[in-house]
Amino acid sequence: MKRSLIFAAALAASSLPGIGAQAQNAPVTLTWQMWGAPNDAELWQQLADLVTQQYPDIKVKLQLSGWTDYWTRLPVLAASGEVADIVSMQSMRIPNFYSILTPLDDYVKKSDVKIADFETSIMSGLSRDGKLYALPYDVGPWMVFYNRDKFTAAGLKEPAKDWTFDDFKADAKALTKDGSYGYGTQAFDFIAGPVALGADYFNADNEFDLTNAGFVDAFSKYADLTAKDKLSPVFASAADASAASGRFASGNVAMYIDGPWSLITGQANVNFKIGIAPLPRGTGPSRFLTAGSGWGISATSQHKDAAFKALQVLTGPKAAEILGAAGRALPARLAQQTSWYDGAAKNVAGTRDTLEYMFAHTTPFRINEKWNQFENLVMQYVPLALTGDSKPEGVLSDIQSQLP
Repeated sequence: MKRSLIFAAALAASSLPGIGAQAQNAPVTLTWQMWGAPNDAELWQQLADLVTQQYPDIKVKLQLSGWTDYWTRLPVLAASGEVADIVSMQSMRIPNFYSILTPLDDYVKKSDVKIADFETSIMSGLSRDGKLYALPYDVGPWMVFYNRDKFTAAGLKEPAKDWTFDDFKADAKALTKDGSYGYGTQAFDFIAGPVALGADYFNADNEFDLTNAGFVDAFSKYADLTAKDKLSPVFASAADASAASGRFASGNVAMYIDGPWSLITGQANVNFKIGIAPLPRGTGPSRFLTAGSGWGISATSQHKDAAFKALQVLTGPKAAEILGAAGRALPARLAQQTSWYDGAAKNVAGTRDTLEYMFAHTTPFRINEKWNQFENLVMQYVPLALTGDSKPEGVLSDIQSQLP
């Protein structure tokens, strides 16, 4: 994604509140770009209708596309000045796309929106250089999903909230037998996992530093689970980088790493009891990465005031309850997270305690404009460390060399 294309769109209009905004006493139709599967359309339309219920002169037209297509098309639309009024944004992509969005700080100050109502980590994730670019609707940390039935059959205690990597490895070893594995690795484990062990992949200047001793050691611990200990199958390529969820559902692996956004789909696809646990820690205290998504206002929108009214509804308490109860999102709004715990996650023991523990031990998710390139390189190169074709330090050196 070339930032020059993105900046071209941003320069086409002022990002200051009110500039170019249509008077609010005139009917307006806002366009809203969102990702999702076709069966998500009804849920998102329900939120769009909430806006019109509160503001009869504002209509919201949903433009739904698949996840991959959304991020492929967004820079093209930005370059041509065709970005929708309301833009859906994931926190991990803020460095690449903040320039096409309108800073929301002045709007927030003049509104009833209370920053304290939202989980702190996602508000930070949707900000850049001290400015807020989107209001969040969901949030979640990466955590361990585990097969409770397999733990019981193996005579294992269920994971403690502060379990260590040694505990995790011992359980994976005990669960690897009869052609099935204790753990199913995938690409993002090699980012979230090392961070939970206390490692950092950035230096003090917010640049990638993948070859520092701490990150190499933590990365190697996860690679060795597959390459040396044979406790996990290999994911062979980028296309197979998320295959662990399928292996977990089939009973082929007893543990894998994912987020709360996958809990509902996971429960629907398994015939065993699911448990969740924090990522294992190293010798120090627990710490976890969280991410999430929200909605911002295009810098080129001609209806910014109306769009901010819509944002307040889309990220408001009622919308959060709808998304939480449907299992589509763990709400970023703290008070409305109960709708998810009591609805979507009610059959998973300890969910609230586990997530509250993780939110209390989050660490800033450090990203920059090269983040998506880094993530793609991890998917491409990590399999070499899992098969033993390359040592972990060599893999990290190769990735680092492509992130000048």
